[in-house]
Amino acid sequence: MDGVLVGHATLIRGDRVRTGVTAVLPHGGNLFRDKAPGAVFVFNGFGKLAGSTQVEELGEIETPILLTSTLNVPRVADAVLDFMLDLPGNENVRSLNPLVAETNDGWLNDIRGRHVGREEVFAAIRGARGGKVEEGAVGAGTGTVAFGWKGGIGTSSRKAGEWVVGVLVQTNYGGDLHILGVPVGRALRSGGSRSKDGSVIVVIATDAPVDARNLKRLAARSALGLGRTGAAGSNGSGDYAIAFSTARQPGRLLANEAMSPLFEAVIEATEEAVYNSLFCARTMEGNGRKVDALPVERVLEILRSRKAIP
Repeated sequence: MDGVLVGHATLIRGDRVRTGVTAVLPHGGNLFRDKAPGAVFVFNGFGKLAGSTQVEELGEIETPILLTSTLNVPRVADAVLDFMLDLPGNENVRSLNPLVAETNDGWLNDIRGRHVGREEVFAAIRGARGGKVEEGAVGAGTGTVAFGWKGGIGTSSRKAGEWVVGVLVQTNYGGDLHILGVPVGRALRSGGSRSKDGSVIVVIATDAPVDARNLKRLAARSALGLGRTGAAGSNGSGDYAIAFSTARQPGRLLANEAMSPLFEAVIEATEEAVYNSLFCARTMEGNGRKVDALPVERVLEILRSRKAIP
């Protein structure tokens, strides 16, 4: 989406380190001085979403959004503070609200080592670019697992009339994998996926002039997209959606009755972003374990046999 920047820092070291960080910037300027309308929706709160309460209270996002590994949240938040305090114009700032989300990559990664720090956070933010986003086992998706297969970062977007809705996901959750309504997980495993637990972060951007209240409604609809993929929403799954608008001078906000096309767009884009995270990932070994990539050709055969694709 125009104006939105995404960057990754990927850490693959030795036999045990498989982790990283992903930065999403609503715009390329000083976010503290030019805040983005934002909202957070909690589908299941088994997670560590630093900074969420201020976004809930004020309806604004004032730093880049960072995605990482569970135990790295405090280190990443501290690095975001360093980055923001160093920006020209922020010399007298005494309060900042880093927004940092996570999923647990401890199956493939030495999570207790907390390997993501200032260097990686700065690299992800400074390397953030517009246009096509690298997907799969990169950044915050380096060590994640989804439906028993290698998960990662996925993106997608949809038009909603004159507006665009874009979605980025960090997939690390479980359930009964469905693609285009077909129970692909059962067909591949003859009994379903390995685990129902895990987490997923959904980041939603739109250029529609939407306030924080309707951004939260938009974020909530992403759960319907996750449901289409077979998400279990289990007790141990931390499922969050963060939504923001890039409309810098919104003028007249969209009315409630104008939101339905955006709702439909975010459901479809979330579903497809999950598929892309799986289709773009590669087999990964780490921490003494191996997680296979989704066998794409076999999946396509199943989808064709069920008439889901030509």
